[in-house]
Amino acid sequence: MAALPDKDQQIIEAHTGLIHRVVIGCQNPDMVPDLEDILKQAAQNGWLELVAAIRKILAGSRAESLLNNLDEEDRVIVGSILRGLQDPQTLPDLGKGVDGAMAAPGIAAMVNGARNGNLETLQLLGAMARQMMRAGGDMARLAGILRPLVQGERDADRLTDGMGPEGEKLVLLVLQELARLDTH
Repeated sequence: MAALPDKDQQIIEAHTGLIHRVVIGCQNPDMVPDLEDILKQAAQNGWLELVAAIRKILAGSRAESLLNNLDEEDRVIVGSILRGLQDPQTLPDLGKGVDGAMAAPGIAAMVNGARNGNLETLQLLGAMARQMMRAGGDMARLAGILRPLVQGERDADRLTDGMGPEGEKLVLLVLQELARLDTH
C-alpha cells in the first residue's frame, strides 16, 4: 500500500476505533452493539455525510462513488473502511495513537466473535495481531494475549503481566467490555 500523506494518516489514527468497528459491523453487526449509538451521536454532532456513507457500507455498498460529495476528512475515513474491507492488513494499527476507550470495544468484539467461531472475525483478529506484533512494546504483549482471551482467560493479573500502565489500562477495558458482551 502506498504511504498516506501525514494529514491523512492523522485523520485515520484519530478514527481508528470507528474504522475497525465499521469493518467488524459489516462482517457481523451483532459484534458491535454500540455502533448504532456511535453513528447516532456522530450524526447529532454534524457528521451527516460520513454517517450516511457508513450506513451505505453497512448495507453492503462498496462503490468508490461513496467517496463523492464527502469532505476531505470523511473521504479519508470512508476510504480506510473500504480498504479495510478488501484487505484487513490495511486497517490502521489499533495501538498507535488511539484512545484505549475507543479501541477496547473493537478488540473485545473481535475476541468475542472469534470465541464464537466467526471465521471472518478470527482472520481479522489475526491480521490485527500481526500489526500489534510489529508495533512492539505493550501492543506486542497485547497480541500475545489475544489467543488466551479467545480461549476464555479473564485473569487480569495474568493477562497484564509485564505491561506498562497504558497496556494494562487497555487490557482492563477489554476485559470490562468482554464481561459486558458475556451478559448480553
